[in-house]
Amino acid sequence: MITASASGKIILFGEHAVVYGQPAIAVPVEQVATTVQIEQGTKGIWIDAPGISLSADLSTLAATHPIKKVILDFFGLTNIPQTPLKIQVTSTIPIASGLGSGAAVSVALLRGLSLFYKITITAEQINAIAFEAEKIHHGTPSGIDNTVIAFSRPVYYIKNQRLETFTVRRPFHILIADTGISALTKVAVGDVRALVERDPLVYGNWIEQIGQIVSSAKMCIENGELIELGSLMTQNQTALSHLTVSSPELDTLITTAMTHGALGAKLSGGGRGGNCIALVDESSIEKVTAELLKAGAKNVVHTLIT
Repeated sequence: MITASASGKIILFGEHAVVYGQPAIAVPVEQVATTVQIEQGTKGIWIDAPGISLSADLSTLAATHPIKKVILDFFGLTNIPQTPLKIQVTSTIPIASGLGSGAAVSVALLRGLSLFYKITITAEQINAIAFEAEKIHHGTPSGIDNTVIAFSRPVYYIKNQRLETFTVRRPFHILIADTGISALTKVAVGDVRALVERDPLVYGNWIEQIGQIVSSAKMCIENGELIELGSLMTQNQTALSHLTVSSPELDTLITTAMTHGALGAKLSGGGRGGNCIALVDESSIEKVTAELLKAGAKNVVHTLIT
């Protein structure tokens, strides 16, 4: 039996605007992950993924099922003949929460299959296959989830441009607070697109403002300017609210974090649920975490961005 995994991710800045060619910043979150175990089977390719209530032979899945597409694309890429397999997928990444659960499954699967068959596939190849599965999950994805997870490092991402990494001059603490509300990114992205098409001047302006915020945030991270970084997070949240992708639950958690010492806070991911993130200094981690839980967060994860 072999085991492979892939971390979750958060978008620090730029969600939704990234779909329109604006930059975004995303980082891996190692505290949550998808794990895949693969062993020789007796017949067909059997998949158990209890987190999505899946227990079935690959052949019975629809052609548009993301897991089926990833597995078949792997065999298509490598020209390896299919052999009987038993695949188990488990995850600590909440589904539809903005933490990249779908992309993590794809990447973990591809890493596991390459280990099982003792064949090397590159991060670029993993990324490309995972992106095709993301299209099934999200309709018109930016590609940022699969990219940051496949390459396992912070990225400054612009759609269809060469991957760019950057230096974190001063490590900083992020709290990820889960509203407990699942929200489909595909729906939120579609709704924002409808707004932009209906009134490109107004909503296009918010998209452009987010892009400018992201560029400034990159410089703050590279210069270790955390106070300014927190302010930019709050500005990014204002723009996202105007794009209608916040929610009362997210707003409550964001306000709570700011009231109790966070330097900045915003939603992360598609919005309308999922997670908010808060930039905090080390001395306020415990206090802000406790207050977020009191305010209704179902879980709070602390991660250090380095």
